[in-house]
Amino acid sequence: MDINNTEVKELEGRLEKISLMLEKAKIGDYVAMMSKPKAMIFNNFLAGLARGFGMAIGFTILGALVLYLLRQAVLLNIPIIGSFISEIVKIVQDNLMQ
Repeated sequence: MDINNTEVKELEGRLEKISLMLEKAKIGDYVAMMSKPKAMIFNNFLAGLARGFGMAIGFTILGALVLYLLRQAVLLNIPIIGSFISEIVKIVQDNLMQ
């Protein structure tokens, strides 16, 4: 098998590209993290806490926005929708007071 100098340089170029891609993908960091299960569990625990806290804040803001919009709809005094929405708002406010 006779390999000429051009083929070797081409292979070196490809190998360099692959090595840069692996470096950009941070495969080494991933392998290091996988070799330390306690650190991985801790990182996943913190990520789960952050997601849960973010969802709680998001749902709170979304709920407040919906209640605000329902109150505004009641103030517009739309006949059919207004009475229905006012009952919903009363129920929610009663539950909030308890």
